[in-house]
Amino acid sequence: MSFDSTWFRCPNCLLALPAVDELTLGCATGHRFDVSRHGTVTLLPPRAPRTIGDSRDMLDARRSLLDSGLFRPIAEAIVESGSARSGSRAPHRVADLGCGTGYYAARLAEAVPATVLAADRSPIAVRLATRSIPRSTGVVLDLWQPLPIRDGAADIVLNVFAPRNPPEFARVLSAAGRLVVTVPTPSHLRELRQAGALLDIPDGKADRVIAQFAAVGLSLQRSTSVEYGSSADAAVQAQLAGMGPSAHHAAALGSSGGPGGGVTASHAITVTISVDVLVFGHGDAIA
Repeated sequence: MSFDSTWFRCPNCLLALPAVDELTLGCATGHRFDVSRHGTVTLLPPRAPRTIGDSRDMLDARRSLLDSGLFRPIAEAIVESGSARSGSRAPHRVADLGCGTGYYAARLAEAVPATVLAADRSPIAVRLATRSIPRSTGVVLDLWQPLPIRDGAADIVLNVFAPRNPPEFARVLSAAGRLVVTVPTPSHLRELRQAGALLDIPDGKADRVIAQFAAVGLSLQRSTSVEYGSSADAAVQAQLAGMGPSAHHAAALGSSGGPGGGVTASHAITVTISVDVLVFGHGDAIA
């Protein structure tokens, strides 16, 4: 079992949270947290909302879709952005915040020496991610709350199609580190959105994300647009609709409630894949 306690601080008192024995983490004030048999730990703050994150159906749809290679160009852009670091120690310490199945962090760990923290609100997601990433540690946490991660612990932070907590992301990113954020553009999967299968994406999303991180001292270092078309049969359309936030709103989108989300075509269509990969750091913004 690979487990690195040096990532963590106590979610209750925010003190360092080292291992006190092989399967227990503990802080100086006496708070204790058990490491599961899966090699993961749950570090939720007191009175954390009782959400569970993505369901097994959503994660299975996402894993099948990602394993098909449909989003490989996005992964390649993330790997290029995350690995293009200078003056860093090896192996890189990579925190995947909102890891899902761990697909993107796994691709990065294949490209550069890395130890990975796979973090998500869904315990199922964390287990899937740690199984797929060598030298990884898993933590169940709430991205909206103060993170149980030590200051400056990560050389690279990944945030791919996941909730963002700018002040906390800035705090856990090392002084020379890189934060890689992937956000969809309004054109992303527009064919399915026009059919009522997915929630809309507002205009100017990337600009708002850039402004949010600028407000906490993280400036845009690099921006890469990835856009292409790909054929999607009925099964792939169902996976696209069922793997993301729209699956939580299936009833409102006209679905019968299954993992496929809203209405999709019964025949193959060409769907547009369109995202912005944004890289932030503590240094000066790009000219």
